[in-house]
Amino acid sequence: MSSNPALSIVIPVYNEEANLSVLFQRLYPVLDGLGRGYEVIFTNDGSADRSLELLRAQHAARPDVTRVVDFNANYGQHMAIMAAFERVCGEVIVTLDADLQNPPEEIPKLLALVDAGHDYVGGFRLNRQDSLFRTVASKLINVVRSRTTNIEMTDQGCMLRAYRRPIIDAIVRSGAINTFIPALAYSFAGNPGEVGVKHEERHAGASNYSFYKLIRLNFDLITGFSLAPLQVFTMFALACSAGSFLLVIVLALRRLIIGPEEGGLFTLFGILFFLISVTMVGIGLIGEYVGRTYQVVRARQRYHVREMLETK
Repeated sequence: MSSNPALSIVIPVYNEEANLSVLFQRLYPVLDGLGRGYEVIFTNDGSADRSLELLRAQHAARPDVTRVVDFNANYGQHMAIMAAFERVCGEVIVTLDADLQNPPEEIPKLLALVDAGHDYVGGFRLNRQDSLFRTVASKLINVVRSRTTNIEMTDQGCMLRAYRRPIIDAIVRSGAINTFIPALAYSFAGNPGEVGVKHEERHAGASNYSFYKLIRLNFDLITGFSLAPLQVFTMFALACSAGSFLLVIVLALRRLIIGPEEGGLFTLFGILFFLISVTMVGIGLIGEYVGRTYQVVRARQRYHVREMLETK
């Protein structure tokens, strides 16, 4: 393997046994036809199926261009990508999912824009093959992200992206624990670009992203790049406090003018319960930011590599 390949392909793998053989058949011919040196780094993120076995076989078949990072447990897609980023040798790095929803044949589109001078190129999915729910939810999340951060991207959920080496080096140096890598890369980029890429149905298996994980990912995105949630909550809490204060004055005046009224106590309880719920939301939001700070300052090892398959 060349010590300085022009291109590095990074692919996180988690229980993708049914997709890997087809991925190998489609990916390597595309890369061989580019006419430039390359390496492919797979990170096995604690798969419980035969994914590691298939990765071993592929490394044995193409040891000159294949490297495998094997985690001892499941640390999540973010850590799988970061582990590969810390080991890439290429001058241009492309990330790709193993489920074949973003076809490997689209990689040359991104490289063309990188060659044209862009230091970061994001793909956006054309004619999406996801369910209606996931498509609508993705568009809604994109709107929320655009309103609360300065990160501009058409499709934040597309994994097919290309980065120049200085962007990857900046991401690694940042030491980010839980953040959204494409957004972090955008914040470091000087000349970002986008290109439409094909989108296919998942070749086999089911998505590893549950509804909760999708919410968690996008909450990390918003809280990791903006203080807008705290600012919005502060304004909302002030408005609620002002409204509650006015209502208490009105009830006090009615008490003095009209006298005791049936149901007034329940009105006060309703106001109290509402304010308590607002307070709980605020505590949770503040805790989210404090928790992110805690994860950074404790400096605990983020992942453990059980084995590296590579040819020196």
